[in-house]
Amino acid sequence: MAVDFQVLDARFARLVNPSARLEQLYGGCRWAEGPAYFAGGRYLIWSDIPNDRTLRYDENDGHVSVFRQPANFSNGNTTDRHGRLVTCEHGGRRVSRTEHDGSVVTIADRWDGKRLNSPNDVVVRSDGSIWFTDPTYGIDTDYEGHRAPSEIGACHVYRVDPQTMAIEPVITDMVRPNGLAFSLDESQLYVVDTGRTHGEHYPAHMRVFDVDRAGKVSGGRVFADCTVGLFDGFRLDEDGRIWTSAGDGVHCYDPDGTLIGKILVPETTANCVFGGPKRNILYICATSSLYAIRLMVNGARLS
Repeated sequence: MAVDFQVLDARFARLVNPSARLEQLYGGCRWAEGPAYFAGGRYLIWSDIPNDRTLRYDENDGHVSVFRQPANFSNGNTTDRHGRLVTCEHGGRRVSRTEHDGSVVTIADRWDGKRLNSPNDVVVRSDGSIWFTDPTYGIDTDYEGHRAPSEIGACHVYRVDPQTMAIEPVITDMVRPNGLAFSLDESQLYVVDTGRTHGEHYPAHMRVFDVDRAGKVSGGRVFADCTVGLFDGFRLDEDGRIWTSAGDGVHCYDPDGTLIGKILVPETTANCVFGGPKRNILYICATSSLYAIRLMVNGARLS
């Protein structure tokens, strides 16, 4: 099936090859989420939350295997600067790290003496600080975790200090903070708010915040409103464009905030990440499947 690219602005046309094909690499998930690419081994890790497992796709031979099950209803994944897997766990209500020897350690599970809600997505800044969102999706029902009341009573974005491992809320005015990523120079932090899942009067947009070298956050203007469904996870390419999940596929935004084009995917899209030896393969987690498409642009090195 030839992929349908929707070109909304001439700037998008040069980023895609009209003859490229959207490949379904794997099916059978209940809700595919949180892809993280490991360049050293040329493999991808992603979560299948309701099935309580983490899957592994080998880029060398196309083989898919179970990486971890049970997986504490893992959601978002990323890698740190040492090539270790950092995971948001709905079931464990924590952010964890898998060491090179396979052991799993807790990075964050409480703030102010109270259990976190259900960490959702995570990124690691070049200074080693860990930033994550903490909505309630993993405790709202038993589908993606374990139903429970929120001990904190709010949904924040947190920063973990790389030296002291102290946890502090850095954004506290969002309804359901979700996907997040830094700009190329790390002076800005983009964060999705999927509050619309809890009421039509709540937001379905992406905001952008200023971040100084010490990690202090300010601002928070709306960068873009989602035009179809909800944004979720996203990544940047090497020119600072944002490739974000949405209800009908992956939407591409220019750094000036213009929606310039779409990759149309036949399932509701949750997340995407750049991979491949040249970072020009966009891996897409969408409902029951893992997809991939080769682009004419390369992903940011820190994505």
